[in-house]
Amino acid sequence: MPSVQVKLTCPVYDSFRVQQIAGMFDVPLKEKMSETFEVDLPGDDEPWQVGLIVGPSGSGKSSIAREAFATELYQATDWPDEKAVIDCFDDLSVRQVTELFTAVGFSSPPSWVKPYRVLSNGEQFRCDLARALSKGDRGLRNSESDPSSATSPPSPRPTVVFDEFTSVVDRNVAKVCSAAIAGAIRKGRVACRFVAVTCHYDVAEWLEADWVLDMATGTLTRRRLRRPPIKLEVYRTKLEAWQLFARHHYLTASLAPQAECYLTTWNGEPVAFCATMPVFLRRGRRRFTRVVTLPDYQGIGIGMKSLAAVASIHRERGHRVSLTSSHPSLIHHCRRSPLWKATSVKKTGQARSTSKAFRKYRSSAGRAVVSFEFISR
Repeated sequence: MPSVQVKLTCPVYDSFRVQQIAGMFDVPLKEKMSETFEVDLPGDDEPWQVGLIVGPSGSGKSSIAREAFATELYQATDWPDEKAVIDCFDDLSVRQVTELFTAVGFSSPPSWVKPYRVLSNGEQFRCDLARALSKGDRGLRNSESDPSSATSPPSPRPTVVFDEFTSVVDRNVAKVCSAAIAGAIRKGRVACRFVAVTCHYDVAEWLEADWVLDMATGTLTRRRLRRPPIKLEVYRTKLEAWQLFARHHYLTASLAPQAECYLTTWNGEPVAFCATMPVFLRRGRRRFTRVVTLPDYQGIGIGMKSLAAVASIHRERGHRVSLTSSHPSLIHHCRRSPLWKATSVKKTGQARSTSKAFRKYRSSAGRAVVSFEFISR
């Protein structure tokens, strides 16, 4: 267990006002003011995945992070004003970038094609996280592609350290994003260790950190915290509820008036929306036509829990329920879930209908899609 010591000094500039403050508050004046921080941190050879350095402002957490993780500390850089964020990851493929976005809970394709400057604070924060994690992911891939590494013992995964973690977002976004990134790392979708540095104690449980360094007391605690339960409520709603979610859908903002709509809430706040339609000429069959989770709540499985809840409602009514999507995270989840069975894969999508009755229907022509059927709960 390595010990890290940091001594900070700064000069004291003499002036009339400095002398006034010293006299008013009995502040001892010296040529230099100094402060020393000494803490213990886990070693690189210890089995951990997520760490947290937390403490109030001025407690030395950023200084300790810079000293202990000099090369691993993420340094923010400017984002191009005239490029979509999906184009700002250098040599990574589209699939790799979308996996990173999904891992940090940034799962809205309409936002992927926008420049960074027009995104919300929450979306910008998630983009910064994705860029930070991409550095660690590249480091691992480079080491795995190095022929000389085959004869050497495996090294720990790269470490990514992110200062001011969740400082610019509201606390709901902070909690959801913390859970999303922790889940992605533990499931192996992001190939690195992660250390969050923040003054906000409320993310500790959502990160499920393996160790916590509290700079307020200088103590290191080794334990994996448990995330609070997420209790969702799903109920039937009117078509008007779609307006809150429409602009976040990646295909179209329209919704057929005959759609059966469901709203998901968390702590009384709307977070997700689902809608189903009858399958044309197939009695007793229904399909999901809209599935949207608000951006601030993406990345912790709310959308998939909502889908399963609504599908169960239809199953109880004797319906067979299907889902067709091109969204990578949704497809990934359904393929791994025992609740869904893949029924078809169409690499070029479904042909457009020539019927006048479906003139406004937007088919999946030109998009690779996978269809699933809900089995049971």
